[in-house]
Amino acid sequence: MAWFVKIERGIVDKSVFDTVVPAHRAYVRELIAKGHQARTGYWTEFGGGMLLFQAESRSQAEAIVQRDPLVQNGCVEYELHEWRIVVE
Repeated sequence: MAWFVKIERGIVDKSVFDTVVPAHRAYVRELIAKGHQARTGYWTEFGGGMLLFQAESRSQAEAIVQRDPLVQNGCVEYELHEWRIVVE
């Protein structure tokens, strides 16, 4: 599986954003259980965060991102990138 990175920027008030975070965390746990090796977190310096995960293809990665509650609820703008590891 290839690695993908969703880099996101929050676009709603924090009070709204925070109501969706529990669903986002549950979704990431679901991805982990399905073998996508997902990790999520946020930047401490400025608003935004990242979701790192594995997927079989770019189209599967896009589908994974579209099902993220943060995306479905219009809380973030994002970029999706395939990440090529050069040293393990």
